[in-house]
Amino acid sequence: MALFVMVLRKMAKNGWLTVSLLGGLILSVALASSIPIYTEAILQRMLLQDLGQLQQSTGRYPGIHYAEAVMGGTSYWDPGEYKPEDRPQVVRDIDAFMRDEASPGFGLPVDLLVMERKTAYYTIVPADKSRVESETNRRAELAGRSGLYDHIRLVDGRLPAAQPVDGVYEALVVQQSLKAFNMVLGNEFVIEDEDAKTPVRIKPVGVIAKKDDADPYWYRNLETYAQTFFLDFGLYEQEITTGKVMPSTSASWLFALDYSALHLTSVHRFVAASEQIDRFLAQRFHTYSVDAPALATLDSYFEREARLRLTLWCLYAPILIVLAFYLYMVAGLITERQQTEIAVLRSRGASRLQIVGGYVLESALLGAIALAAGPWIGMLLTKVLGASNGFLEFVDRSALPVRVSEMAYRYALYAVAGSMGMTLVPAWLATRSTIVTQMRQKARPEGRSIWHRFYVDLVLIAAALYGLRTFDRQRADWTRLGTDATEISIDPSLFVLPGLFVLGSGLFLLRVYPGFIQLIYRLGRRRWPPVLYSTLLQVGRSGAQYSFVMMFLILTIATGLYSASAARTIGQNAEEKIRYRNGADIVLQQAWISEEAAGGGSAGALAGASAGGMKRMRYVEPSFERFTELPGVRQAARVFVKEDAAFLAGKESGRVRLMGINTAEFGRTAWFRNGLLDHHFNEYLNFIALDPKAVLISRSLADRGIGPGDVIHIDWNGVSAKPFTVYGVIDYWPTFNPNPASTAAGDKGAPQAPLLVVGHLEYIQMALALEPYQVWIKLKEESGRQPFYDAIGASGMKLSSLTDTSEQLIAAKNDPYQLAINGAMTTGFLLAAIVSFLGFLLYWVLSLSGRVMQFGIMRAMGISYAQLVGMLAAEQVLTSGAAVGIGGLVGHWTSVLFVRLFELSFNPAAQVPPFQVAFDPGDPVKLYLIVIVMMGVGLFILGWLLSRIRIHQAVKLGED
Repeated sequence: MALFVMVLRKMAKNGWLTVSLLGGLILSVALASSIPIYTEAILQRMLLQDLGQLQQSTGRYPGIHYAEAVMGGTSYWDPGEYKPEDRPQVVRDIDAFMRDEASPGFGLPVDLLVMERKTAYYTIVPADKSRVESETNRRAELAGRSGLYDHIRLVDGRLPAAQPVDGVYEALVVQQSLKAFNMVLGNEFVIEDEDAKTPVRIKPVGVIAKKDDADPYWYRNLETYAQTFFLDFGLYEQEITTGKVMPSTSASWLFALDYSALHLTSVHRFVAASEQIDRFLAQRFHTYSVDAPALATLDSYFEREARLRLTLWCLYAPILIVLAFYLYMVAGLITERQQTEIAVLRSRGASRLQIVGGYVLESALLGAIALAAGPWIGMLLTKVLGASNGFLEFVDRSALPVRVSEMAYRYALYAVAGSMGMTLVPAWLATRSTIVTQMRQKARPEGRSIWHRFYVDLVLIAAALYGLRTFDRQRADWTRLGTDATEISIDPSLFVLPGLFVLGSGLFLLRVYPGFIQLIYRLGRRRWPPVLYSTLLQVGRSGAQYSFVMMFLILTIATGLYSASAARTIGQNAEEKIRYRNGADIVLQQAWISEEAAGGGSAGALAGASAGGMKRMRYVEPSFERFTELPGVRQAARVFVKEDAAFLAGKESGRVRLMGINTAEFGRTAWFRNGLLDHHFNEYLNFIALDPKAVLISRSLADRGIGPGDVIHIDWNGVSAKPFTVYGVIDYWPTFNPNPASTAAGDKGAPQAPLLVVGHLEYIQMALALEPYQVWIKLKEESGRQPFYDAIGASGMKLSSLTDTSEQLIAAKNDPYQLAINGAMTTGFLLAAIVSFLGFLLYWVLSLSGRVMQFGIMRAMGISYAQLVGMLAAEQVLTSGAAVGIGGLVGHWTSVLFVRLFELSFNPAAQVPPFQVAFDPGDPVKLYLIVIVMMGVGLFILGWLLSRIRIHQAVKLGED
C-alpha cells in the first residue's frame, strides 16, 4: 500500500508529463485495436455485398443450408441404409438434431426450418382406365413438406384433406405434373407395390405455384416436382413416416437463415455448424448431400481477413515506430527528472528490481486506463478509415458497422504490454546510476547516443536495402513466370523495410548533422551576429540533446510523404490498370445480324489447322455513326479483335491476337499512359496510317526473329490468308497484356508470352472478312452517363456486351484493401502529427524551463526580448527546420525505393501498365502546412513562456 501511495504522489508531482505519457499509451492502444475493428467492419460490409451479389447472379438465397439423406432402396428387398421398420426412429432422431443442435449452432436467426420426406418412385395406374389413358407409363413419388400451404398459391382446385377421404389420399401437384401424367385434376391413381402394405389410392385435387419467386422456402425449382404428389404434411407423417402404409426412402432438411445478421464472428459458427451436420449424416448414411450456396464465399473470407489484418499491421509499422519513440522520450524525461531520487535510493541499498517495481506499478495503472479507453478511440479511428477516399481526403461514405470485439481487446492488450516495456527501458537504464556516477555524468560532456556508437543506423539501412534487392529479384521471377497473385507467398517483413529505412536514414543524417552545423559556424565565426553565434554554439555542442525531437519530426515528415505517395500510387495504379484493360470509357459490342455462308480458302491452315469445306458467318454491319451522335460522346472508334488468328512469317507460325483499328479514331478515343513506348503513342499510329497493309507487332513476336520490313501472313478459320508488312514493334498497347499467362497445374513447359498484331480495320474487313467489332467510346468529362444510357435504351439498340470503366473505378475505390490503405495512411499520418506536436511542445517547454537561468542572465546582460525570441527562432530553424528538411529528403527516397513493395497488393503478372510510383505536388504542401502550423503554435507558446521569465528570478536562481 505504501508503494502504491508513493507511486500516486510521484505521478501527481509529474502531472503533465504523466498525462503526456498516458496520451501516448492511449493512442498506441487505439491504433492497435483499430486493426481488428476495421478488418471486421470492412469485411462485414463486403461479406453482405458479396452474398447479395451471389443471390442476384445465381438466384439462390445465400442463407439456405440444405441437407438430404437417403435411408433406403427402391423396394422392401433392397432396404439400403435402414430397414423400413427402423426408418421412423431415424427420422425422429435427425429431426431432433436439426432442431435442437444444428439450428442454434448456426448463430443466426432461423427464418425457416423445412422438413421434407419422400418415398421411392412407384408405378401408378389409373383407377378408372376409361377416364385416363392407361397405356401411359407413369412413375411418381409421394412427398410431405412442412409449412407447404404458407408458401404456395392455388392455380386450380383446392387444398387436400388432412385425412384419407373414403380411403383416398388427396394430393397437390405442380403445373408440369398434368402433362407428365397426362391427367386432369380429380383423376384417381393406384399404387400397387410390394412396399405398400395395401394398395394406395391417390387423387390430385389442386395445382400449385410459388407464392413468391424469391421465397427461400423452395430449394429446387417446382419443375423438379413434376412426378411428385404432395400430401398434407401431417397426414404424410401419420401414414408414411411412421411406416404405416409404406416407408419413406429419403428425407431432407432446409434451413433458411437470416444472412443479413451474419458477422465475421458467426462465419466460423456457420461453417462449423455445416461441418457438424455433414459429420452427423456421414456417421449414419452412405448416401447423403449437404449444400449451402454461401459456403464458397465464406471460405475465402478467412484468408482475406488474415491478409487484410497483415496489410494493416504493415501499413501501421511507421506510425508504431513514431509512437515507440514518443513513449520512450516521455518516459526518459520522467526518469531524468527523477534521476537524483533514483540515485539516492540506489545509494541507500535499494535493488534495481525494487526501484523498477515502482515504475512497473505506474505503467500498469496507466496501461489499465489505456486498455479501457483505447479500443473505443480505436473505434472512432475506424470511422475515419472508412471515410477516407485518399490521403488526407474524406468523403461522405456510409458509416462502417463498427464494434469493439474481443479481438480488439486482445490487440489492445498486446499494445499495452509493448508500450509498458518501452516505458520501462529508461527506468531500468537509470537504475544503474548511483550519486557518484550521476555527478560524474553531469561533469562530463554528453557523448554519442547508443544508436551511433554501435552503428545501428547503418545496419538498418543495409537491412532495408538488402530486403528491397531480394524483393526486386522475386518480382522479376513472378512476372517472367506469369505467377498468379494467389501463388505468391508474401513475407510480412517486406512491409517493415520502409520503417527501417526511415529510421536508419534519419539516424544517419543526425550523425552527420552536428558536423554540418560546425562547418557553418566555422565559415562565418567572425561575421555571425551574437544571436546566431550563440545559437550555432548551442546547437553544435548539444547535438545529442536535440536528437529525439529532430527524430520525431523526421519520422513524421518521412512517414507522411511515404504514406501520401503509397496511397496515391496504389490508387493511381489500380485506376490505370482498369483503364488500360478496358481501353476506353465505354466498350460495347452491338448484336450483328448474321447468316451462314460458304467458307473460302484454307481457313487457319497457316497455323496447322484443317479448314476444308468449313462454313463461316456472313454479317450485316450496323450503323456506326449512330454512336457518335449519342449524348455525352466526344469520340468513338471501331476496334476489331480476333483472339485466335493465325500467322506465318518465314518459318515462324502460331496463334496471334489480331486488332484492327482506324488510326484516327483510335488515337482520339483510346486511353494509354505516356512513357510505355519508345515514342509517343500517336507517332506509331501516324507511322502506319498511310499504308493499309502496315501492322505493328508485339515485342514477343519480334523476339521470334520478325522485324520491321518483314511480311507476315494472317488468317483465321474460314478466311484466306493475306500478307501484311511489319512497320514497328510495340511493348504495350491498349488492352494487351504482354506478360506470360500463369501456367496450368502440371504443365512443365515455360509460360508463353501473348502475341499481338495491330493493323488497319478497313483493310482487314476488305481483304480478310467483315466480322463484328467493338465500339470504344470516349465521353466528355463534364457529361454524366445517364443520358448516354437513356439514349441507348430509347434507340432500341441490342447490345451483346457493355463495359463501363467508371463503374469499375468506383468498385475499385470501395475495395476493402484500397479503403484500408487510404484510411491507414491518413490515420497514421494524423496520429504521427499529433504525437510529434505533443513531443515537440513537451520537449521545448522542458528545455526552456531548464534554461531559465541562461535566458535570465542574457536579459541581464542587455539582450532584448526580441533578440531572445530571435535566438529561439534560429534554434528552431536549425533543429526543427532542419529535421523537416531531412524528413522530406528521407520521405522522398523512401517513396522512390519502397512504395513499389505495394505491387504485391496487385497481381504482378496482370499489373499492366507496369507499377509506377506516383507523386502529387499537393501532398507535400498539405504535410508542410500541418507541420508549419504545428511549429508556429509551439513557437508562440515558447515565446509566451519566455516573456514570463523575470530577471530577478533567474539571478536569484543562480545564487541558489
